[in-house]
Amino acid sequence: MTAPARARTSAELIEAEGPVLAHNYHPLPVVVARAEGAWVEDVEGRRYLDMLAGYSALNFGHRHPALIEAAHRQLDRLTLTSRAFHNDRLAEFAERLAELTGLDMVLPMNTGAEAVESGIKVARKWAYDVKGVPADRATIVVAADNFHGRTTTIVSFSTDETARAGFGPFTPGFRIVPYNDLAALEAAVDETTAAVLIEPIQGEAGVLIPDDGYLTGVRELTRRKGCLFVADEIQSGLGRTGRTLAVDHEDVVPDVLLLGKALGGGIVPVSAVVARREVLGVLHPGEHGSTFGGNPLAAAVGTAVVELLESGEFQRQAAELGVVLRDGLTELVGNGVVGFRSRGLWAGVDVDPAIGTGREIGERLMREGVLVKDTHGSTIRLAPPLTVTAEELRSALGALEKVLAA
Repeated sequence: MTAPARARTSAELIEAEGPVLAHNYHPLPVVVARAEGAWVEDVEGRRYLDMLAGYSALNFGHRHPALIEAAHRQLDRLTLTSRAFHNDRLAEFAERLAELTGLDMVLPMNTGAEAVESGIKVARKWAYDVKGVPADRATIVVAADNFHGRTTTIVSFSTDETARAGFGPFTPGFRIVPYNDLAALEAAVDETTAAVLIEPIQGEAGVLIPDDGYLTGVRELTRRKGCLFVADEIQSGLGRTGRTLAVDHEDVVPDVLLLGKALGGGIVPVSAVVARREVLGVLHPGEHGSTFGGNPLAAAVGTAVVELLESGEFQRQAAELGVVLRDGLTELVGNGVVGFRSRGLWAGVDVDPAIGTGREIGERLMREGVLVKDTHGSTIRLAPPLTVTAEELRSALGALEKVLAA
């Protein structure tokens, strides 16, 4: 009888990836094998507090029981039909997501980048069919330091050279203005403008939060100028900031909302364009599609995610624990932290560069049993699952304090 193969160690698995995986990521040297709630465990059994939550894809923690149950139930019935046929889960998903967001119609997709690409197509189609922009002249205004994904069209309007360099020629039709600058935005919008596409909070840039009134100003400007306000809430939405959506902090309703990440509950890729009826109504059969978009498994999990948010429990949890996070970070300012920005359970923390880069801080925290992710320079991002406890959050902040002091 053949003996079972020996399980490979973390070091062996990391080494094995090198020759066979494209090197488009530089992960921390931890190999996760199991997870539950806010905790993950590596192949040797070491436990870590997950303070990244899959870039907000795991807002409800790893393997949330209600989401796992919904997925299991659907796996036993039906997983995929393609949109060539109807399925019995999609209508409820669209109805409840539209109601949750205060909008009318849903275009289901899979990944966040697909939602952004779809939003761009819809905005351009609306500009031609409704606004009357001459063919192939539509423009979209975006903000500098944005992050909307990494497809060729999306990196065409990125200002991050790491994302752009070597991938041209680039897609035309975009105008870039400084973030949080209403005067620059107004100057860039003209009769060809189909939409203004922004993140209500810029995540990849370091959790940059605009001035109070900025989102209200964008909404007023786009309405006055006759173009669409497209809000990319793929990272900021679905409870992360203490409200269902980041735009809710200013009681703003965009024309088009882009959702993803947490919409799939950390189980399957689910994204959506949610919009006013007169906007999404410009699409006709054959003009856009996705084989997996709106599949029954995704719709079942997405509906369960919406149901969790309908209670308001997770939004309240993020708001309350956001105070713990903010107060803990405030105590670290001047003690290794030079500044931070936070809203709800989301923070960008600027560490004194003399202490280390964001990558180095992430590696030191890993050795203390806490997982975070760096962004630019010496900035790290904190985005724990909304299921994290106050005790766990204070423990993570204590680990950060220890790393900074060392």
